[in-house]
This record gives sequence, structure tokens and C-alpha cells, in this order.
Amino acid sequence: MPNAPTFILVHGAFANSFSFAPLQAELGLLGHRSVAVDLPGHGFEATFPAAYQAPQDFTALATEPGAIKGVTLADNAARVIEVLERAGRNGPTVLVGHSRGGATITAVANARPDLVDRLVYVSAWCAVDLNLGDYYAEPEMAEVDPTAFASSLLGNPAELGLLRTNFRTADPAALTAFKEAFAADLTDDEFRTFLNTFQPDENLDVGTDADRVQAATWGRVPHTYVRLDADASIPPAVQDRMIREADALTPDNPFDVHTLAGSHLRWLVHPGPAAAVLAGLVAD
Repeated sequence: MPNAPTFILVHGAFANSFSFAPLQAELGLLGHRSVAVDLPGHGFEATFPAAYQAPQDFTALATEPGAIKGVTLADNAARVIEVLERAGRNGPTVLVGHSRGGATITAVANARPDLVDRLVYVSAWCAVDLNLGDYYAEPEMAEVDPTAFASSLLGNPAELGLLRTNFRTADPAALTAFKEAFAADLTDDEFRTFLNTFQPDENLDVGTDADRVQAATWGRVPHTYVRLDADASIPPAVQDRMIREADALTPDNPFDVHTLAGSHLRWLVHPGPAAAVLAGLVAD
């Protein structure tokens, strides 16, 4: 349909375009066009070492090279900008980021606000007053245990040049930690299915001061924040803080805020409510 909006979907850490399939199906049934982007080193560009298969070879996994080594936030933004340039030929674009994907869509809007008709953060990082990593030291993140996944990390990130996590672990403690952080309200089968869409490697670059929200560029783009009220990895208090900081920076263009029930991943497994919110943003 000419001039119909296109939703551009940007995944978070260790994820890929595959996780958006249920949401895309729901959007399609509502009559909306969407494109799920694989950031560099993700999807079919990802590295799944043979040592990651069963039986796993942890010694090899600790040193096996990964394709995502050296990928930067700027590389992620460039990939999305390329997609937006193509999608924009067909009509308006709505750029949707989840989790760490928020850092990417912020970088895109800082660099090319002309390509984006609306930004949507779904429980996604929107760094304003602090760099992304610095929020972890703030009171709003006090209940998030940064060591919870230590037993699932493989190798030395400084030596590998990437972050490697064993999502194929059978360790009950590790699986419990993953489920509590990301999917406490999913069934065990739903949780394990989603876990098996994750890839082991993620890049290390989450941005600098220059990658925070910029009022002169990002601030020109209408933006929506979809809060997830039971998110244990980016708690609602952190989501609300980022909304407040952005609104203070661009008071004439505040966030349009919506709230969905559920954990960090529930909206992707049961996408009906989220699809309805997104569809409502482009309703005539």
C-alpha cells in the first residue's frame, strides 16, 4: 500500500530478527507492514561454534573467535539507517527498539532524524543523563543482580573482544536466573523456546556520551515509550527515570507513554496487546 507506514523492528542483546516473528504476524493480520532488522553479527551473520553444540566443549568456547568482535554501536546504527533509507521510499517509518536495541535507535535518531517519523522504545534503553552502563549503578537498578549470569559467561570478554553467554546451559540455577530476569510470566516451554532463539555472542560497545539522547536531533522526532510493568531486567523504575529525563530535555516533545502487563519477553511471545498499541500509533 503506497505511503502506508513501515514498522522497523530492532532487537536487543543476544537476540535477532527471529524473535519478532509472532509480532510481525500479528501486525500483518492488522494490515501493517514491518521489517525486522538483524544488527551486524546477528541472525545468519552470527557465530555458533561447533563447541556450542552438545556435548559442549567449554575450553574451546572460551577462545573460539566470533564474527561480532569489533562491531560497534555506530555499525548497528549504520545498518538500521540503510534499512530506513530503503523503507522510507514507500512511506513513513516507525522505528521500534527493544532492550539494548534502544541504544541503536537513539544513535540512529541522533544521526538521521529525517529518516524516522516516530521512535518507539519497548522497555528499551534510552540513555539521557548517563551513559547506558552507568544506569546499572543507580538506585533504580538495585534489585537487578549483575552477577546473576556469571556462571553462564564463557571466556574473557577483553580477550575475545565480545561477550559470550551459554544459553544452552542445563544448569538449573542458571536457567532459573534467566527466567526470573526475562520471562517469569512465561511457561517453562515458552521460556526455553525463546532461549533457544538467542545467540551466544554480543558486541561490547554500548556507546559513550555522544550516544545519549541529543535534543537538537533526536528531540525533533515524535517518540513513544511502551513500559513493561513486570520487567525484572529493566525495571519500571528505570524505564520511568529515562522517560522523565528525556521529557526534561525536550519538554515540547515529551514521550507518549503506554504500559503493557508482563515481563521483558512476554510481549514478543504473546504480541497481541503490543501490536494493538503499535497499530494505534499510526491509525488515521
